[in-house]
Amino acid sequence: MEVFRMLFFQVVLPVMLIFLTGYVFQKWKKVSLLPISSLIIYILVPALIFRTLYNSELSADHIVLVVFAVIYLLIYIGINKIYSRFRGLDSDTESGLILSTAFMNAGNYGVPIVLFAFGPEGFAYAVIYMVVQSFIMTTAGVYYAAKGGTGVRTAVATVFKMPATYAVFIVGVVNWSGITVPEPVFNFIDLIADAAIPVTMIMLGMQLAEIRLDRLEWGYISYGVIIRLILSPFIAWGLTEILPMSLLMQQVLIIASSMPAAVTTAIYAMQFNTRVQLVSSITLITTILSVISVTVLLFVIL
Repeated sequence: MEVFRMLFFQVVLPVMLIFLTGYVFQKWKKVSLLPISSLIIYILVPALIFRTLYNSELSADHIVLVVFAVIYLLIYIGINKIYSRFRGLDSDTESGLILSTAFMNAGNYGVPIVLFAFGPEGFAYAVIYMVVQSFIMTTAGVYYAAKGGTGVRTAVATVFKMPATYAVFIVGVVNWSGITVPEPVFNFIDLIADAAIPVTMIMLGMQLAEIRLDRLEWGYISYGVIIRLILSPFIAWGLTEILPMSLLMQQVLIIASSMPAAVTTAIYAMQFNTRVQLVSSITLITTILSVISVTVLLFVIL
């Protein structure tokens, strides 16, 4: 019990306090969230992706990590499609469920948790995984958000309009060609990237403050909680057992993949008007319950 208490106060609580700051601020000031979400999507996240990939040398671990993330995503899309087909759900609701269960808060929640729990070594894996997840969310996540709201053709076109997609392409060209980014330019990108995680964490709290508790669809929320918080560690563990990786990398991926629903996909749902209340509700409930689930998972793994 002492270890459990220590994990909560030293690892989980500091992260939750940042979320709470955004929540209280939004209840107090009630500012518009759309401009902030646009700032995150179009400026902060692309800068973070560029900086991380620019500073990283491609290794076998990175390839394994990408393979893990892609397979993990496909499993979750498959689970949601089977559930939607079984329940006879419309495309909009199916997209909302995929957004709120297939994409986890590996960045603004998972990264600080891993840093506090595993130190700099684990943090390095968590940041790369966050970048991979960010790219997946700005492609597959945007696709499902736009598909639910506007249809498949618009969804595909939207993916190629997202700045994060071009950030990955540009940094790939820069690294492949051996170009050195001038120091003033890199410092500019570096400063913006530093803001990405804390701003998105505060944004999560602000968005949670906007959710109306009288319109929750508990059937879908229960499904989302089970899939996102209970099933995810087992799926992640199974994949990490199959793929070649170190124990530390395995632990980081299990923790990062078991985070609550990603605030970024809730932002996308708001941008494209795809079951906003459903996606935000699952984000809220899984984030609240993750205080327990993440602490328990850390206790088991550590």
